[in-house]
Amino acid sequence: MVKVMVAGYHGRMGSTAAQMVIDNADFELVGVFDARGKDSNLGEDDRFKGQDVPAFHNLDAIKTDATVWIDFTIPTAVYENAKFAINHGISPVIGTTGMTDEQVADLQKLAKEKQVGGLIAPNFGISAVLLMQFAQQAAKYFPDVEIIEMHHDDKIDSPSGTAISTAKKIAEVRKPKQQGNPDATETLPGARGAEYEGMRIHAVRLPGLVAHEEVMFGGPGEGLTIRQDSYDRISFMTGVKVAVEKINQYHELFIGLENLL
Repeated sequence: MVKVMVAGYHGRMGSTAAQMVIDNADFELVGVFDARGKDSNLGEDDRFKGQDVPAFHNLDAIKTDATVWIDFTIPTAVYENAKFAINHGISPVIGTTGMTDEQVADLQKLAKEKQVGGLIAPNFGISAVLLMQFAQQAAKYFPDVEIIEMHHDDKIDSPSGTAISTAKKIAEVRKPKQQGNPDATETLPGARGAEYEGMRIHAVRLPGLVAHEEVMFGGPGEGLTIRQDSYDRISFMTGVKVAVEKINQYHELFIGLENLL
Protein backbone atom coordinates (compact mmCIF):
# COMPACT_ATOMS: atom_id res chain seq x y z
CA MET A 1 0.00 0.00 0.00
CA VAL A 2 1.28 3.45 -0.92
CA LYS A 3 0.62 5.84 1.96
CA VAL A 4 -0.50 9.22 0.64
CA MET A 5 -1.06 12.70 1.99
CA VAL A 6 -3.14 15.21 -0.01
CA ALA A 7 -2.53 18.96 0.29
CA GLY A 8 -5.30 21.31 -0.77
CA TYR A 9 -8.17 18.95 0.03
CA HIS A 10 -10.64 21.81 0.46
CA GLY A 11 -10.22 22.72 -3.22
CA ARG A 12 -11.86 21.03 -6.17
CA MET A 13 -8.71 19.34 -7.48
CA GLY A 14 -7.51 18.42 -4.00
CA SER A 15 -10.82 16.87 -3.00
CA THR A 16 -10.91 14.92 -6.27
CA ALA A 17 -7.39 13.63 -5.57
CA ALA A 18 -8.35 12.64 -2.03
CA GLN A 19 -11.32 10.68 -3.34
CA MET A 20 -9.13 8.97 -5.93
CA VAL A 21 -6.77 7.80 -3.18
CA ILE A 22 -9.68 6.57 -1.06
CA ASP A 23 -11.15 4.65 -4.00
CA ASN A 24 -7.86 2.95 -4.92
CA ALA A 25 -7.25 -0.35 -3.13
CA ASP A 26 -3.47 0.05 -3.50
CA PHE A 27 -3.35 3.46 -1.81
CA GLU A 28 -4.00 4.56 1.76
CA LEU A 29 -4.93 8.15 2.60
CA VAL A 30 -3.05 8.78 5.85
CA GLY A 31 -3.46 12.55 6.11
CA VAL A 32 -4.73 15.72 4.47
CA PHE A 33 -3.42 19.28 4.65
CA ASP A 34 -4.99 22.65 3.90
CA ALA A 35 -3.92 25.92 5.49
CA ARG A 36 -7.46 27.27 5.02
CA GLY A 37 -9.18 24.57 7.07
CA LYS A 38 -10.04 24.24 10.74
CA ASP A 39 -11.35 20.66 10.93
CA SER A 40 -9.24 18.06 12.74
CA ASN A 41 -10.41 15.11 10.64
CA LEU A 42 -11.37 14.66 7.00
CA GLY A 43 -14.61 12.99 8.11
CA GLU A 44 -15.85 16.37 9.34
CA ASP A 45 -16.09 17.46 5.70
CA ASP A 46 -19.55 16.65 4.32
CA ARG A 47 -17.95 15.25 1.15
CA PHE A 48 -16.01 12.64 3.16
CA LYS A 49 -18.38 11.52 5.90
CA GLY A 50 -17.26 8.23 7.44
CA GLN A 51 -13.58 8.73 6.66
CA ASP A 52 -11.16 8.75 9.60
CA VAL A 53 -8.15 10.69 8.29
CA PRO A 54 -6.26 13.32 10.33
CA ALA A 55 -6.38 16.85 8.91
CA PHE A 56 -3.57 19.38 9.36
CA HIS A 57 -3.44 23.11 8.74
CA ASN A 58 0.13 23.96 9.72
CA LEU A 59 3.21 22.30 8.23
CA ASP A 60 4.96 22.23 11.59
CA ALA A 61 2.12 20.20 13.12
CA ILE A 62 2.21 17.40 10.55
CA LYS A 63 3.10 13.93 11.78
CA THR A 64 2.76 11.30 9.09
CA ASP A 65 4.23 8.12 7.67
CA ALA A 66 3.16 9.08 4.13
CA THR A 67 5.60 8.32 1.32
CA VAL A 68 3.79 10.44 -1.32
CA TRP A 69 2.53 14.03 -1.03
CA ILE A 70 -0.08 15.10 -3.61
CA ASP A 71 -0.25 18.88 -3.89
CA PHE A 72 -3.12 20.83 -5.44
CA THR A 73 -2.85 24.07 -3.47
CA ILE A 74 -1.99 27.60 -4.63
CA PRO A 75 1.15 29.18 -6.18
CA THR A 76 2.07 31.05 -2.99
CA ALA A 77 2.05 27.86 -0.88
CA VAL A 78 3.30 25.05 -3.10
CA TYR A 79 7.03 25.83 -2.88
CA GLU A 80 7.14 25.61 0.92
CA ASN A 81 4.88 22.55 0.84
CA ALA A 82 7.21 20.77 -1.58
CA LYS A 83 10.28 21.68 0.47
CA PHE A 84 8.61 20.27 3.57
CA ALA A 85 7.78 17.02 1.80
CA ILE A 86 11.25 16.52 0.35
CA ASN A 87 12.98 17.38 3.63
CA HIS A 88 10.86 14.71 5.33
CA GLY A 89 11.57 12.05 2.70
CA ILE A 90 8.10 12.28 1.15
CA SER A 91 7.87 12.23 -2.64
CA PRO A 92 5.89 15.24 -3.90
CA VAL A 93 3.46 14.85 -6.79
CA ILE A 94 2.67 18.46 -7.63
CA GLY A 95 -0.15 19.68 -9.84
CA THR A 96 -0.06 23.25 -8.54
CA THR A 97 1.31 25.68 -11.12
CA GLY A 98 2.82 29.13 -10.73
CA MET A 99 6.26 28.41 -9.24
CA THR A 100 9.21 30.34 -10.66
CA ASP A 101 11.99 28.63 -12.58
CA GLU A 102 14.31 29.42 -9.66
CA GLN A 103 11.99 27.71 -7.18
CA VAL A 104 11.73 24.64 -9.38
CA ALA A 105 15.52 24.49 -9.71
CA ASP A 106 15.89 24.75 -5.92
CA LEU A 107 13.46 21.86 -5.42
CA GLN A 108 15.27 19.73 -7.98
CA LYS A 109 18.57 20.37 -6.22
CA LEU A 110 17.05 19.52 -2.83
CA ALA A 111 15.44 16.32 -4.14
CA LYS A 112 18.79 15.20 -5.56
CA GLU A 113 20.54 15.91 -2.26
CA LYS A 114 17.88 14.03 -0.27
CA GLN A 115 17.58 11.27 -2.91
CA VAL A 116 13.81 11.73 -3.01
CA GLY A 117 11.74 11.20 -6.13
CA GLY A 118 9.18 13.77 -7.15
CA LEU A 119 7.12 15.14 -10.00
CA ILE A 120 5.90 18.58 -11.01
CA ALA A 121 3.31 18.20 -13.76
CA PRO A 122 1.73 21.23 -15.42
CA ASN A 123 -1.07 18.90 -16.43
CA PHE A 124 -1.93 15.34 -15.38
CA GLY A 125 -4.31 14.76 -18.29
CA ILE A 126 -3.02 12.24 -20.81
CA SER A 127 -4.58 14.29 -23.62
CA ALA A 128 -2.65 17.37 -22.48
CA VAL A 129 0.64 15.46 -22.36
CA LEU A 130 0.02 14.21 -25.89
CA LEU A 131 -0.93 17.71 -27.08
CA MET A 132 2.43 19.06 -25.89
CA GLN A 133 4.30 16.25 -27.63
CA PHE A 134 2.34 16.68 -30.87
CA ALA A 135 2.83 20.45 -30.78
CA GLN A 136 6.57 20.03 -30.42
CA GLN A 137 6.65 17.82 -33.49
CA ALA A 138 4.50 20.21 -35.53
CA ALA A 139 6.67 23.21 -34.60
CA LYS A 140 9.57 21.71 -36.55
CA TYR A 141 7.58 22.46 -39.71
CA PHE A 142 5.37 25.38 -38.59
CA PRO A 143 7.39 27.99 -36.68
CA ASP A 144 4.47 30.45 -36.60
CA VAL A 145 2.36 29.43 -33.64
CA GLU A 146 -0.08 30.84 -31.09
CA ILE A 147 -1.35 29.17 -27.92
CA ILE A 148 -4.81 29.68 -26.50
CA GLU A 149 -5.55 28.22 -23.08
CA MET A 150 -9.02 28.28 -21.55
CA HIS A 151 -9.86 27.67 -17.90
CA HIS A 152 -12.57 28.23 -15.31
CA ASP A 153 -12.77 31.74 -13.88
CA ASP A 154 -11.47 30.72 -10.43
CA LYS A 155 -8.00 29.87 -11.74
CA ILE A 156 -5.44 32.16 -10.12
CA ASP A 157 -2.40 32.11 -12.43
CA SER A 158 -2.23 33.15 -16.09
CA PRO A 159 -1.15 31.82 -18.44
CA SER A 160 -1.58 28.23 -17.32
CA GLY A 161 1.35 26.00 -16.52
CA THR A 162 0.34 23.78 -19.43
CA ALA A 163 0.53 26.71 -21.86
CA ILE A 164 3.95 27.73 -20.57
CA SER A 165 5.19 24.16 -20.79
CA THR A 166 3.84 23.87 -24.32
CA ALA A 167 5.71 27.03 -25.31
CA LYS A 168 8.92 25.75 -23.71
CA LYS A 169 8.68 22.44 -25.56
CA ILE A 170 8.10 24.24 -28.85
CA ALA A 171 11.06 26.54 -28.13
CA GLU A 172 13.31 23.48 -27.90
CA VAL A 173 12.83 22.83 -31.63
CA ARG A 174 12.08 26.36 -32.88
CA LYS A 175 14.38 29.37 -33.07
CA PRO A 176 12.99 32.59 -31.54
CA LYS A 177 10.90 34.25 -34.24
CA GLN A 178 9.03 37.53 -34.34
CA GLN A 179 5.54 36.79 -35.62
CA GLY A 180 3.13 39.08 -37.40
CA ASN A 181 3.70 42.54 -38.80
CA PRO A 182 6.75 44.18 -37.18
CA ASP A 183 5.02 47.55 -37.41
CA ALA A 184 1.80 46.34 -35.77
CA THR A 185 0.44 48.24 -32.78
CA GLU A 186 -2.08 47.34 -30.09
CA THR A 187 -4.99 49.77 -29.89
CA LEU A 188 -5.84 48.00 -26.62
CA PRO A 189 -2.74 46.97 -24.58
CA GLY A 190 -2.45 43.21 -24.26
CA ALA A 191 -4.59 42.44 -27.30
CA ARG A 192 -1.89 40.21 -28.76
CA GLY A 193 -1.41 38.27 -25.54
CA ALA A 194 1.76 37.37 -23.68
CA GLU A 195 4.95 36.77 -25.64
CA TYR A 196 7.37 33.86 -25.28
CA GLU A 197 10.25 33.82 -27.79
CA GLY A 198 7.97 35.40 -30.37
CA MET A 199 5.05 33.05 -29.72
CA ARG A 200 1.84 34.53 -28.39
CA ILE A 201 -0.06 32.99 -25.48
CA HIS A 202 -3.68 33.93 -24.76
CA ALA A 203 -5.52 33.12 -21.51
CA VAL A 204 -9.32 32.79 -21.40
CA ARG A 205 -11.16 32.66 -18.06
CA LEU A 206 -14.88 31.85 -18.14
CA PRO A 207 -17.37 30.04 -15.91
CA GLY A 208 -18.33 26.65 -17.28
CA LEU A 209 -14.85 25.82 -18.53
CA VAL A 210 -12.55 23.31 -16.82
CA ALA A 211 -9.22 23.11 -18.71
CA HIS A 212 -8.72 23.39 -22.46
CA GLU A 213 -5.90 24.31 -24.82
CA GLU A 214 -5.46 25.00 -28.53
CA VAL A 215 -2.15 25.31 -30.33
CA MET A 216 -2.61 26.98 -33.70
CA PHE A 217 0.05 26.76 -36.41
CA GLY A 218 0.02 28.73 -39.65
CA GLY A 219 1.98 28.36 -42.88
CA PRO A 220 1.66 29.51 -46.47
CA GLY A 221 -1.78 28.39 -47.60
CA GLU A 222 -2.40 26.01 -44.68
CA GLY A 223 -2.91 25.74 -40.98
CA LEU A 224 -2.94 23.15 -38.22
CA THR A 225 -4.82 23.27 -34.91
CA ILE A 226 -4.18 20.82 -32.08
CA ARG A 227 -6.70 20.90 -29.22
CA GLN A 228 -7.33 19.04 -26.01
CA ASP A 229 -10.27 19.32 -23.62
CA SER A 230 -10.64 18.30 -20.00
CA TYR A 231 -14.36 18.30 -19.31
CA ASP A 232 -14.13 16.98 -15.75
CA ARG A 233 -11.41 17.05 -13.10
CA ILE A 234 -11.60 13.28 -12.87
CA SER A 235 -9.67 13.25 -16.18
CA PHE A 236 -6.52 14.34 -14.33
CA MET A 237 -6.66 11.45 -11.88
CA THR A 238 -5.33 8.88 -14.35
CA GLY A 239 -2.05 10.74 -14.45
CA VAL A 240 -1.99 11.38 -10.70
CA LYS A 241 -2.54 7.66 -10.09
CA VAL A 242 0.39 6.78 -12.36
CA ALA A 243 2.62 9.25 -10.51
CA VAL A 244 1.65 7.95 -7.07
CA GLU A 245 2.34 4.38 -8.17
CA LYS A 246 5.78 5.09 -9.63
CA ILE A 247 7.36 8.12 -7.98
CA ASN A 248 8.92 6.31 -5.00
CA GLN A 249 11.05 4.34 -7.46
CA TYR A 250 13.06 7.45 -8.36
CA HIS A 251 15.55 9.75 -6.65
CA GLU A 252 15.10 13.00 -8.54
CA LEU A 253 12.41 15.58 -9.25
CA PHE A 254 10.97 15.32 -12.74
CA ILE A 255 9.14 18.02 -14.68
CA GLY A 256 6.29 16.63 -16.78
CA LEU A 257 4.19 13.48 -16.52
CA GLU A 258 5.73 12.17 -19.74
CA ASN A 259 8.83 11.22 -17.72
CA LEU A 260 6.82 8.48 -15.99
CA LEU A 261 4.81 7.20 -18.95
